[in-house]
Amino acid sequence: MDLRIFTEPQQGASYDDLLAVAKATEDLGFDAFFRSDHYLVMGDGDGLPGPTDAWTTLAGLARETSRIRLGTLVSSATFRHPGVLAIQVAQVDQMSGGRVELGLGAGWYAQEHAAYGIPFPEKRFGILEEQLAVITGLWETPVGETFSFDGEHYTLTDSPALPKPAQERVPVIVGGHGPRRTPALAARFASEYNAAFPDPGVLPERFENVRAACLDADRDPDSLVYSAAFVVAVGKGEAEFRRRADAIGREPDEVRRNGLAGTVSEVADKIAAAAEQGATRFYLQVLDLHDLDHLDLIASEVVPQLP
Repeated sequence: MDLRIFTEPQQGASYDDLLAVAKATEDLGFDAFFRSDHYLVMGDGDGLPGPTDAWTTLAGLARETSRIRLGTLVSSATFRHPGVLAIQVAQVDQMSGGRVELGLGAGWYAQEHAAYGIPFPEKRFGILEEQLAVITGLWETPVGETFSFDGEHYTLTDSPALPKPAQERVPVIVGGHGPRRTPALAARFASEYNAAFPDPGVLPERFENVRAACLDADRDPDSLVYSAAFVVAVGKGEAEFRRRADAIGREPDEVRRNGLAGTVSEVADKIAAAAEQGATRFYLQVLDLHDLDHLDLIASEVVPQLP
């Protein structure tokens, strides 16, 4: 199974902070470094030194790392025109030697849009659907041919559909809680379906909805990766676990119930249980980006206990 480090830099992190985490991610053997795509701190805290742009960050990390996959979980369709985003992702993929993945969602945090003057339409699902169609259409258009699109939200006319990513197909990640529309989008466009912060016991139903949507779309359900994202807080013992839970502002019993949290053996058992429910890839949401010992503990003591 794949274990990926997933960060939330809007809570307060510089590029250098993210670089340190990405290098630790690579050195410790994790599969990938992912980050959120947000421009405003959530909850308590000042968010200093301020937000970092997701794709600017990943461009830098593309040149500073050599092995790990790099991506967003997830970019907001409200932030960028799909033509611009297709160019950005393709360029970062080239810069990384073909290690980029794009998670794309409809966007939800109205306050960050207001704070930075970004339009926030009430209805956004159609925007997301058209962005997925445009971005994948641009990448899939053969060199020398052009791409056009006439939708409700976007119109492209005779685009040269350049540049192309280094990869033949950049993996696209779609996630969400809806039982029908989101699974249908995943079946149509995605390489991976992600269940973000699922309530206990819901993974089988979420994954089954996507598998059913694949069958409806005449697609092999096993052609998708099924993943889940969880907040992580691990300790060698109870005291260390509680210290880490407190450091990220989470009540120990709550985060133990809803996340990959607890002692080393507890967390290994929780990952194994989620794998039995169908998840083959895990995004570990690391909220304290200065606690690199946390990553080392997971790599050295949790990973060896996994099946």
